[in-house]
Amino acid sequence: MLIVIKGKHIYLRALEPSDIDLIFEWENNAEVWNISDTVQPFSRFALEKYVSSVQDIYVQHQLRLIICEESSDTPIGCIDLFDFSPLHHRVGCGILIADQEQRGKGYAREALNLTIDYCFDFLECHQVYCNILEDNFQSINLFEKAGFERIGLKKEWINKKGKYHNEYLYQLLRSSHD
Repeated sequence: MLIVIKGKHIYLRALEPSDIDLIFEWENNAEVWNISDTVQPFSRFALEKYVSSVQDIYVQHQLRLIICEESSDTPIGCIDLFDFSPLHHRVGCGILIADQEQRGKGYAREALNLTIDYCFDFLECHQVYCNILEDNFQSINLFEKAGFERIGLKKEWINKKGKYHNEYLYQLLRSSHD
């Protein structure tokens, strides 16, 4: 498997044991729980176990890549691939730029484009999909600019504090990416 996927301003790399503190902080940030279906904090022990496990997308059907700023080697977020299906050649994708100050600089777009290429070229996926809350305009803009097409609406899909929110399903097919 590729260890580092390089772009112009960022690169993607595998999880390292030294990432435990960052992952602990990111996973336990309740402000982003609504986009990740998280409902409780993660223990450091659980995260250490996850990071130390073999990160093989063909075994676990998921993979987390750390997004690092090229000029400083600073981790700024992560890309999650999930529900990987080698049989159906598809994978789900989610992205987090954790540091508010790093948002709006094009890092998410570059990371997403690198990930799409990785999914199509190395994992031989036919499609990449994502789920986005209808009021998450930054993510909608990001994925639409990358060529994703809105293919569905899941009505009242996500419950946030007693109020239901719609979620869009987006898809990018290899044929529309080439």
